[in-house]
Amino acid sequence: MDEARVEQIVTLEVPSGYEEAARLDRYITRFLPNVSRSKVQRGIEEGCVTVNGVPIVKSSYSVQAGDVIVCTLMRPPPIEAAPEPIPVDVVYEDEDLLVVNKAAGMVVHPAYGHRTGTLVNALLHHVGAGVVDVDSDEDAIDDDELGLSTMNAVPAREGDPAIRPGIVHRLDKDTSGLLVVAKHDAAHGALARQFADHSIERRYLALLWGVPQPRTGRIATDIGRDPRNRKRMAVVPPGEGKRAVSHYDVVEPFEYTSLVAFHLETGRTHQIRVHAQHVDHPILGDATYGGKSIRYGSASSSRKAFFRNIFERLDRHALHAETLGFVHPRSGEPVSFQADPPDDMHAAIQRLRSVEGPAQGKSGY
Repeated sequence: MDEARVEQIVTLEVPSGYEEAARLDRYITRFLPNVSRSKVQRGIEEGCVTVNGVPIVKSSYSVQAGDVIVCTLMRPPPIEAAPEPIPVDVVYEDEDLLVVNKAAGMVVHPAYGHRTGTLVNALLHHVGAGVVDVDSDEDAIDDDELGLSTMNAVPAREGDPAIRPGIVHRLDKDTSGLLVVAKHDAAHGALARQFADHSIERRYLALLWGVPQPRTGRIATDIGRDPRNRKRMAVVPPGEGKRAVSHYDVVEPFEYTSLVAFHLETGRTHQIRVHAQHVDHPILGDATYGGKSIRYGSASSSRKAFFRNIFERLDRHALHAETLGFVHPRSGEPVSFQADPPDDMHAAIQRLRSVEGPAQGKSGY
């Protein structure tokens, strides 16, 4: 059991006219946001659920009208963000904002599972701020005193554990590259509006399996939760997700892989990774979306060894946010920043260029 977990009692009274006779686990899951059915089943098996005062340990129990269901939930302690002396690569900083080059492997903000070691922890230390926690009143936090914007800094709804002062947008944990961070609410609002109207310049570099055809194109789909795996995203039928549009351009084709630039028109969760898989060119190293095994070319033992060596150093998906451009919230002038891929991705590009080359078309990045 996690240290200092908090007990919470939830009582569900089944209406007198109820006739559905649903399974107990299914019925409870309907009323517990952000709690999975598997966790509910485990709680039932552990004796954490009673029906009419009697412990029920079988999830298959059929719920009846008039039943009183009492669930004992064990929740983790509240999330907080404390300053930590973690090195952070600040590409640009002024009185309004910072542009940082996030390292691969760093989570952007604290939440369940990642309470420390995040970019937010590093930023709080960088600006000399104090602790921010879920009990903080966003309206009472002074952004000048904190040194980071307070807009959306603390959870707006129950069940949202994220603490994100200053965070205007995010990158996946294993995606490296550029992020803009707001120091005060006015800057945050101006930047957020640019993200909302898709005027932000965002260029990503990715290593893909295969060479997309045509070499330049547009991918437009709806993206939503994968119904078979809630931890993944997927292309879903129109109207069942959020519209996602990516533009791509093959920068450097190799024999069975390629270096590709993506420009985002929208910014959905895992958008580039899902779109790359959707066109059958998943990102190298992306275990979640089919990029960790050979997809094009020979699967000989020597070639498997070649990519195994690449993945030993590139222990993540090969995706980097290279360029970030926006209109500065104070000056009104366009600004643009660029960060080359880190050493792990650079080394993979060099190996593919030397072994799967010679490259054709454009070269370099």
